[in-house]
Amino acid sequence: MEESVATSAPGELIRSGRTALGIELGSTRIKACLVAADDPTTVLAVGSHEWENEYVDRLWTYSLDAVWSGLQAAYADLVADAQRRHDAAPTTLGAIGVSAMMHGYLAFDAAGEMLVPFRTWRNTNTGPAAAELSDLLGVNIPLRWSVAHLRQAVLDDEPHIARLAHVTTLAGHVHERLTGRRVLGVGDASGMFPIDSAAVDYDEDLVARFDGLAPGVIPPLRALLPEVLPAGADAGALTAAGAALLDPTGALQPGIPLCPPEGDAGTGMVATNAVAPRTGNVSAGTSIFAMVVLEHPLAHTHHELDLVTTPAGDPVAMVHCNNGASELAAWAGLFTRFSAASGTGLDGDAVFDVLFREALTGDADAGGLLAYNHLAGEPIAGLTEGRPLFVRTPDSSLTLANVMRAQLYGVFGTLALGMRVLDGEGVGLDRMFAHGGMFRTAGVAQRFLAAALDAPVAVGDTASEGGAWGIAVLAAYLVSPQAGGGLSTYLDETVFADAATTVADPDPADVAGFAAYLDRYRAGLAVEAAAVAALTVGR
Repeated sequence: MEESVATSAPGELIRSGRTALGIELGSTRIKACLVAADDPTTVLAVGSHEWENEYVDRLWTYSLDAVWSGLQAAYADLVADAQRRHDAAPTTLGAIGVSAMMHGYLAFDAAGEMLVPFRTWRNTNTGPAAAELSDLLGVNIPLRWSVAHLRQAVLDDEPHIARLAHVTTLAGHVHERLTGRRVLGVGDASGMFPIDSAAVDYDEDLVARFDGLAPGVIPPLRALLPEVLPAGADAGALTAAGAALLDPTGALQPGIPLCPPEGDAGTGMVATNAVAPRTGNVSAGTSIFAMVVLEHPLAHTHHELDLVTTPAGDPVAMVHCNNGASELAAWAGLFTRFSAASGTGLDGDAVFDVLFREALTGDADAGGLLAYNHLAGEPIAGLTEGRPLFVRTPDSSLTLANVMRAQLYGVFGTLALGMRVLDGEGVGLDRMFAHGGMFRTAGVAQRFLAAALDAPVAVGDTASEGGAWGIAVLAAYLVSPQAGGGLSTYLDETVFADAATTVADPDPADVAGFAAYLDRYRAGLAVEAAAVAALTVGR
């Protein structure tokens, strides 16, 4: 009989391959997380690589060279961490999962040649296509969805359309290169085209409507899109070429099973155990979004709400904002530089901690200050481009505490506009979980999010691990003997049974203060729109 995880040394787990590896390509970091396959709460090693998107020809993109060099760097960092901590380096694994930022457009010809640079979720050039498709399909098709990018390319008569053979997401592309399988987890697929949750597949009626738009101009939609798979399904195995791509040293052996590739929204739901009806989560990073698992369909279509799914295929209402914590990080960087210039020399984490705790002493409404975090366009706010702004009136209270509270409130501003729409639909929530690096300072961002949502917000031990751990859990689920009861049961009974969480209940003064802030925020969007019109990026 094999030893249990409890009695096996971490080094032995790694050497024997009784592990699950999750890799997530986020907007600013590629993270790798190695867990014990039998107990995914046991994190054995981690690795990461920082990267940034590029703004080229007025479109946000990443090069595929940067994708692969970043993946290799993150995996090598994880191997070094395993060697350092446990004197063991993996040569095989129990399972692998790949996740990445959702949506966007990666287009290839029949030979697998990429036709145009990767167009990320952050682009907002698809307005005509999104509006047309929303009317045609009767569901909200956001600007960032893959089908909106596809249709916009057709409307613009782009030359590459004549050679188009298939379209995928970033996670789908990486998975295909590792396994040879052109598949996608249902959660990620739901950001490409609407899903029929009962069939766990693209909605057949809506596929037919789309194909009727331009027959003969592009191949049928089902030929273009990846096959859809639910969590736990066989999604192929690591090929020899794939192993060499991930680990050029040659140490990693082929044959390892892979779970369906997922999007960062789905892995965030897994990482917070928010896959059952009446649960939800907020994921804060470069973007910020809320996911709420629905008990019943929404009564109306709303441009603020996307209908996607969990990794198991259950329907979810998503409030997605293109802009999250990047502007907050830029302000923290300014104070970090001040600390260095003054000779104090606090590191970035310490500066964040000081600034966040200072925000707790600010006025409940941030003293009349306003902070807009819009580095990119923000559809919910009606903005086609972003112009970060910090705004005050002569009678505002300009203190460090209020500045930082305004910046933190600003991260949640557009999200709160969308969540107000969800409230109007009468959607019930029993618990809302939050994860992302900004929640590492205990009791600050969590408290302000509770005020923004007027609901309790829970943060768990995995709040800063995020999606890399979430996709590692999905990889472990693929090979787990406990997987037969379904994803929600597996998370409840195997992963989160003993999880520690802290819950912040909304403080009435904070709730009132944020509501006042949001009223000014909504009114001040006219200033944002004027800035977009008046200030040209790159000047």
